[in-house]
Amino acid sequence: MHILIATTQVPFISGGAEIHARSLLDAFQAAGHRAEIVAVPFKWYPPERILDTMLACRLLDLSESNGRKVDRVVGLKFPAYLIPHPNKVLWILHQHRQAYEQWEHPLGDMAHYGTGREVRDAIRRADTQLIPEARSVFTNSQNVSRRLQEYCELDSTPLYHPPQNADAFYCEAEDDGYFFFPSRINASKRQHLAVEGLAAGGGASRLVICGESEDDRYYEQLVAEIDRFGVRDRVQMLGRVTEQEKVRLYARCRGVIYPPFDEDYGYVTLEAMLASKPVVTCTDSGGPLEFVTDGVTGSVTTPDGAALGAALARLWENPAGAAAMGRAGREAYLSRGISWDHVVSALIA
Repeated sequence: MHILIATTQVPFISGGAEIHARSLLDAFQAAGHRAEIVAVPFKWYPPERILDTMLACRLLDLSESNGRKVDRVVGLKFPAYLIPHPNKVLWILHQHRQAYEQWEHPLGDMAHYGTGREVRDAIRRADTQLIPEARSVFTNSQNVSRRLQEYCELDSTPLYHPPQNADAFYCEAEDDGYFFFPSRINASKRQHLAVEGLAAGGGASRLVICGESEDDRYYEQLVAEIDRFGVRDRVQMLGRVTEQEKVRLYARCRGVIYPPFDEDYGYVTLEAMLASKPVVTCTDSGGPLEFVTDGVTGSVTTPDGAALGAALARLWENPAGAAAMGRAGREAYLSRGISWDHVVSALIA
C-alpha cells in the first residue's frame, strides 16, 4: 500500500509525537509498504491562527501524488487528522487540549484571548462532525479515548504501541542510588513535584533529570525550587542526552519518577517497565495509570510533594521491594503483547 501519515509539527520542537510518527513510518516500511510523513506546520497563537490551519488541512488533496493513488491516510494530530481522504484511518494522539480539558486550566492560555471561546467552539464542532469521516478511529490510550467520548461523544479503540528502541532497555546494578526523571522540561510534566518529593522524604537519594527545556520561565522556576528546598547537591540536570545514555540511566536507577498532568500515553512509563524499574506517578497523571498498579509495579500518589516523597522513601528504604516491583512491571508490559506488527495490522485493515 501507499500510505501517508498526516501529523502536525511545531517547528524546532521534537518530542513523543514526532518519535511516534517516525516509528510508525518505520513500521509501515518494515512491513513492505510505501509510506511518507506529511507534517503540517502548526501555530496555536493567537487562537484564530488555528482556524486558518484547520481550513488549510480541509483544502489539502492527498488522494494521489505524482499520478499514483494514495491508498491510505493515517491521521495522528489535530488538525492534520481533519485532512479529507476516502480511505482515512485515525490514530489520535490527542485533540487540541486547550479546547478541551485544558480550557481555563493553568496549562492552557486559549481562554485568555478575546477570540478564545469562539475558536474553542469551532474546534469542538469540527472534531465532532469530521472525525467520523474516518473508516476507523483509534487512539493511543484509554485516556485519549475517554476524552473523545466525554467531550465529543465519539467512540474509539485504544491501540498501544512500543516506545522507541524497546529492545534496548535492560536492568543492572544501581549506580550510587538515584531516582530518574527523563522528559521534556515543561509545566505539564511537573518536574517540580519530583524536587518537592526528594526534599520531603527521598532519603539520601539523588534525583537525575534529563530532557530539553521547552519553557524558559518554568525552567527558571524549577532551578529556584531546587535552591529553595536546599537540594542542589542532590539534583542533577543533564539536559538532552543520547538514547544510549538514557537507556544506561534507566538501567542503574532505583526507580523512575513520572508525575505529569493528565498525560496522553507516556513513553517514560513503558521505558521504565522495560528496564525493570518501579514507576512513581500521580492520581491525575492520566496515561501512566493504565500501566502502573499501586504497590505492585510502582506507586500512585496524590500530586503533592509530601505524598510523592513518602513513596520515594519507601522505595529507598526497601531496595529488594523496589527491584521486585520493577520485575513485576516488565512482566506486566510483556503480558500485553504490545507490538508494531499489531499496530500495522489494525491501521491497514
